[in-house]
Amino acid sequence: MRIAFDPLAGMKHSLPPRADLATRPPTILVFDSGLGGLTVHRELARARPDARFVYCADDAAFPYGGLSEDHLVSRVLQVMERLIAAHRPDCVVIACNTASTLVLPHLRARFDLPFVGTVPAIKPACERSASRMVSVLATPGTVARDYTKALVAEYGVGCAVTLVGSPRLAGLAEATMRGEPADTAAIAAEIAPCFVEADGRRTDAVALACTHYPLLVETFRALAPWPVEWIDPAPAIARRLTQILGPAPADATRPPAAVALLTGGDAISRLSEVFSHFGLPETRVEPLPLH
Repeated sequence: MRIAFDPLAGMKHSLPPRADLATRPPTILVFDSGLGGLTVHRELARARPDARFVYCADDAAFPYGGLSEDHLVSRVLQVMERLIAAHRPDCVVIACNTASTLVLPHLRARFDLPFVGTVPAIKPACERSASRMVSVLATPGTVARDYTKALVAEYGVGCAVTLVGSPRLAGLAEATMRGEPADTAAIAAEIAPCFVEADGRRTDAVALACTHYPLLVETFRALAPWPVEWIDPAPAIARRLTQILGPAPADATRPPAAVALLTGGDAISRLSEVFSHFGLPETRVEPLPLH
């Protein structure tokens, strides 16, 4: 029997809300290789403003696309062991497509916690496309995954789906968030393969299959050769979180200050301001060098 997956959130639909959280605010751990998960954190905080958030950027290992599959699985499990023991979250959101499409089964087997993942938004992109021409903008690792190809086979029926593996966009987004000028020529070159014309039709929907990419979406819109819908998976991830933890109570009060963690911390002085802008006023380093 095929398990029904939400292609945006990567969790089984049958999980019920956590009844034990009815009387206390949850602790939610949001995990990414870098800053892209901040786009997901922003939506999660809107859905559960009462929650205590811990955001971890595994910057010591960024970018994950440079690791072998075995090394990536080992790395994420190692970091997650430390984080779960230290912060005791009620739910973990893996706000990284590359990690989600590979590591989620290992995390769910290892830890007795609900995990929400981030996988390519192929289904909604195909549903919303009027031209039936869709592109999936991802990292090369996500494009190469059998899981991504299976999503195309299942949800892309009747659509021409172009998979675009960008080797540079995540790093360009990180650089922009660290205060460097946007390299618009490089960004334009990375998104150009998303725009396809054939038989009088052209691409009209692009699924952003890396959480770093919504950080650049306004630049994408400015550089695009024609208007398309850029589909951000973050709102669907927030909805899935609410299904698991339940909605925030009407009389919810603000929780203790949220915290951002870095496993490397080379740019902590510049990143503290970025994290604060996303509602994470405290930034600290929990060293976990890459081996």
